[in-house]
This record gives sequence, C-alpha cells and structure tokens, in this order.
Amino acid sequence: MQAHRDDLRSEVDTPALADQVAADWRAATLPAATRTALAYAEKLTLTPSEMGPEDVTGLRDAGFTDEDIHDVVQIASYFNYINRVADATGVPPEPEMQPWPREDGTW
Repeated sequence: MQAHRDDLRSEVDTPALADQVAADWRAATLPAATRTALAYAEKLTLTPSEMGPEDVTGLRDAGFTDEDIHDVVQIASYFNYINRVADATGVPPEPEMQPWPREDGTW
C-alpha cells in the first residue's frame, strides 16, 4: 500500500489526502462517487464471488459510465492479480518500502 500511496501523492493536489486514503479510505475526505468506486473495488478484492448486477447499478447510480466501470474493474483486478503473483512467487518488497501492520497489529 505504501507504494500506491506514494504514487497517489504524486497525482493529487493535496498529498495529505493520499495519506488519509492509505490509512483508511472510509475516513478520508472523498467525493461520494469516489467512495462508491472504492467500495466496489474493495468488494471485488475481498469477496469477488459476491459481486452482482446491483454492484454495477450502484456505480451507474453514482454517475459512472460503462467505460468508467470497465476501468474500475480492470484496475482493481490488475492490482489484485499482480500482487498475488508477487506474493505467490516470493517477490520481496522494494528496499524503500516499509511493511504495513497486519490486521492483528503485528508486522
């Protein structure tokens, strides 16, 4: 996540926002449509078998076009894929990357 945070910091006008998103996107100051897209991406990441037509409808209701939805799906899926490939093959993190704590608080 740290690498993604640093990439986001280089793309936004307020780098502190990237730090908020990295810490907890739900607590970050984000537009409603962005929150909808992040919730969709999180669900796709954590419980892909639970995705359904209502999830796409939620994105459309938030103002996303079919092309936008395709982009959200492709980007989230690619990051899930490449991270799993790296984890499965034992690719070490880049030396400058600090580990993030696990959900139980351990490293």
